[in-house]
Amino acid sequence: MAVIWMRLAALVGFVAVAGGAFGAHGLKAVVDAQALGWWETGAHYALGHAPVLVVVAWLADRAPGRATRVAGLAFSIGVLVFTGSLWVMTLTGIRWLGAITPIGGVSLLVGWVAIAVAASGLRR
Repeated sequence: MAVIWMRLAALVGFVAVAGGAFGAHGLKAVVDAQALGWWETGAHYALGHAPVLVVVAWLADRAPGRATRVAGLAFSIGVLVFTGSLWVMTLTGIRWLGAITPIGGVSLLVGWVAIAVAASGLRR
């Protein structure tokens, strides 16, 4: 399972960097400042959570169990929904997608709680 989380971390990191570059260079002249801010926020959150998926991979090896799996799934869903909704909203202008974004944020918060629970199973 650790290998899966590590690969997902690499994929999320790659997409975050590529998306951030696309926003900085490809979208600047195409969308307004507010939409560009949505894009940048999505890239920021994705990039910030890629290393956390590396931690999940480490925990999957050191403290395997339900909490570690929940953390990995919650972070994965959170990045997909949070970043994805912001990026789709930027590209399409469909503003009601902003109502979905907090679902991704809550999923990220669940991931952080699950990390804390999983870490409680580590040996000192």
